[in-house]
Amino acid sequence: MKIKRRDFLKLTAMAGAAVAVNGYAQSEPEMNSLAPLGADRTSSPEIGEWKPTTCQGCTTWCPAEVFVQEGRAVKVRGNRYSKQNDGTVCPRGHLSLQQVYDPDRIKQPMKRTNPEKGRGVDPKFVPISWDEALNTIADKMMALREAEEPEKFCLMRGRYTYLRDIIYDVMPKVFGSPNNISHSSTCAEAEKFGAFYTEGYWDYRDYDISNSKYILIWGCDPVASNRMVPATIRRLGDALDRATVATVDPRLTTSAAKANEWLPLQPGTDGALALGIAHVLLSSGAWNKEFVGDFADGTNLFKVGATVDEASFIEKETNGVVRWWNLAVKDMTAAKAAEICGIPEDQIVRVAKGLGEAAPNVAVWMGPGAAMQARGAYSAMAVHALGGLLGSIDNEGGSLQTAKIPVNKLNADLLGKHQDELAKKHSKLEKIDQRGRLELPVIAKGKSGGGVSTNNAAKGILNKDPNEIKVLVGYMNNFPFSCNGTDLWEEALSSVPFTVHLTTNASEFTVFADIVLPCTVNMYERYGFVKTKANRYATCTLLQPVVKPFWDVIDDESAFPFLISEKLKERGFSNLYDCLVEMYSDPETGAKATTPEEFTLFALKYYTHPLWDGKKDTHGDKINGWSEMLEKGMWNSGAYKYKSHWGGKFATTTKKFEFYSETLKKALAGHAEKHNVDVDTVMQKSNYTARGELAFVPHYEPPLRHGSEQEYPFVFIDYKSRLNREGRSQNSPWYYEFKHVDPGDVGHQDSLRIHPTDAKKLGISNGDKVKITSMGGSGECVARVWEGVRPGTVSKAYGQGHWAYGRTATDDFMKSATKGVNNNTIIPWELERLSGSNARNGGHAAVRIEKI
Repeated sequence: MKIKRRDFLKLTAMAGAAVAVNGYAQSEPEMNSLAPLGADRTSSPEIGEWKPTTCQGCTTWCPAEVFVQEGRAVKVRGNRYSKQNDGTVCPRGHLSLQQVYDPDRIKQPMKRTNPEKGRGVDPKFVPISWDEALNTIADKMMALREAEEPEKFCLMRGRYTYLRDIIYDVMPKVFGSPNNISHSSTCAEAEKFGAFYTEGYWDYRDYDISNSKYILIWGCDPVASNRMVPATIRRLGDALDRATVATVDPRLTTSAAKANEWLPLQPGTDGALALGIAHVLLSSGAWNKEFVGDFADGTNLFKVGATVDEASFIEKETNGVVRWWNLAVKDMTAAKAAEICGIPEDQIVRVAKGLGEAAPNVAVWMGPGAAMQARGAYSAMAVHALGGLLGSIDNEGGSLQTAKIPVNKLNADLLGKHQDELAKKHSKLEKIDQRGRLELPVIAKGKSGGGVSTNNAAKGILNKDPNEIKVLVGYMNNFPFSCNGTDLWEEALSSVPFTVHLTTNASEFTVFADIVLPCTVNMYERYGFVKTKANRYATCTLLQPVVKPFWDVIDDESAFPFLISEKLKERGFSNLYDCLVEMYSDPETGAKATTPEEFTLFALKYYTHPLWDGKKDTHGDKINGWSEMLEKGMWNSGAYKYKSHWGGKFATTTKKFEFYSETLKKALAGHAEKHNVDVDTVMQKSNYTARGELAFVPHYEPPLRHGSEQEYPFVFIDYKSRLNREGRSQNSPWYYEFKHVDPGDVGHQDSLRIHPTDAKKLGISNGDKVKITSMGGSGECVARVWEGVRPGTVSKAYGQGHWAYGRTATDDFMKSATKGVNNNTIIPWELERLSGSNARNGGHAAVRIEKI
């Protein structure tokens, strides 16, 4: 990949042009933030000021600062105090400037005047006052209370800050609904599954690449996405001087382009490759003895195809390594794995030996590509289990958990105090996503139905099962675009009688709304806080309004529930208002909020109070008071301590790292007992092939495929651009201009990358318009003939193909005309049922390609 010098200069300086974006500039103020060093440069607050906030362009959630001149944001950088991102941001941070100054933002409340709903149907929105909008919503909600059916209210959240508790937990539960549905399973719940059922950690991992001797990047591109982007960008170059880097991905990612080894496996075969590597490590004696243990007499009994006596091995920090070998590993040689995954046997052996030699300072970086598959839970376990064999779990240079961030939690006692009997009863009813049913275990954190299955909510809504949704509120979300099976979501949302969308921009979800409420842009116009980690440090970082909003907008997570609570109180239901003002009083003065602005600020102070009140040792930055917290904009933990969970401190059933997962066995048994069946029936209903003891260990599951190879000969690969700001950057002109920063991509087009050998067979040349079709849907894009994709597969960046968005993202809003095609239209509806996740990777989306 080559970036021309003039494009590099544009990338680094583009933030300074924000004042002129879309014609908003009234003058040409001095760009002090971009001025050359020297006597003329000044940091005078009269010229400009750096203000702390947080970039939410991805789930790295970097502490950031925005340079503001004459009330206008003109430049972005990382927060100077941050140990998480070293005071830097990636291109997403700079792109954010075009979001806050987007002329297509929603500027005032609107209501629908056309009762018909559907794709391509004009809602005929008309502007209304805030009072009319809030009164209409409150009337619809009160009608549910009066009919004693509050469960027919549903709250759907997309991305969030940690003020989410207010709108997501307090509001639905006090009102009386169980239906608070998160977007979480569209991201990486299957990835978390792999870590939880081996080491007892349901979260994203930190990776200590500063001290790694071997970095195995699997199913992600950490310099472009996957939760510690600036930290990785800064460190990967140094790592290449010190360590071996290998990437497992069917496409040549940015990381793969720099790596020593690229393993372009057949999509969905991650489990076989992981087990093949494990077989080499065990049969060659290269596992880490300090963490795993050894045979009692020191003789390695792990031989190809041989069953080993469990009593012959003495384990230390792990559980069930011999049983795992006997059940899943002993027959998965490197040669057999090579046949399945398409990676040469000698490369598998070479990578495995390299890992063993570098252990325990090895980072096995497992991402969504290995997990978000129709049968991805066990692939996630298998990849993460390699870290266990290598002793790199919770160890120097390996994968880490995170330091604690001592913030306050939602007060469950106060919430319960303000629930009436109707709310207490109905908030415990079955959720609309049907989690916990026999065929949809969603055994997050060991509990049947303990997670979320976002994409299944569309079926629940459409089938009115377990109940009808009559009032739906969505915020910071766009599920008919961001979830696969887009036609199902369009049909489901068309069936809801009354929908509210809280948003910055009109989108596909908005088209189905009856009331649209304009909201603040994260990073620039709102208060909030997030928790994140990288480089061994955890951070709590604030979002702050660094500029005044251009329009009459509100904070969705805090102001909206407060305003609705006032309207409900006027109608005789004061429980929500009473709960909010009591729970979120000012921790310094005890004052109760009287305005939505006060309420938002008090809530933020309530949650972050332990970090800045100075009463306890936070094991991190010492912050003296709320003013200093606002000034710095963040708190850093101390460095995470290696081996924090060694010595029987893992949160698993055995308190050890589990190759044979007693934790998963208990969870599956509990789900089976709940439905009066056995575990084999659970596996069969959950679309898995494993039976018996195999269900409790990491193993290979053959990929599920939607469509025959004859009719749909290619496998579709979805990936995230390093310019995607959580899917909300597609109305930014810079997003299209700089798409070529992704290897193999081209600016200003929706590129479908296809290998030259496949293109030749189809008579396709670079730049040809092509039609891509799956069992889920079809669309048109532009062929990019490129060697950086595995033959038999095609890849395309997620984000383009909007049929309802702004003038840049959409070809013709009123005609639902798209620029390119949405990946989620191509990917058929499917779930990973053990975790509830969307299945968006792993080869189930089979496609055919036709030249137009």
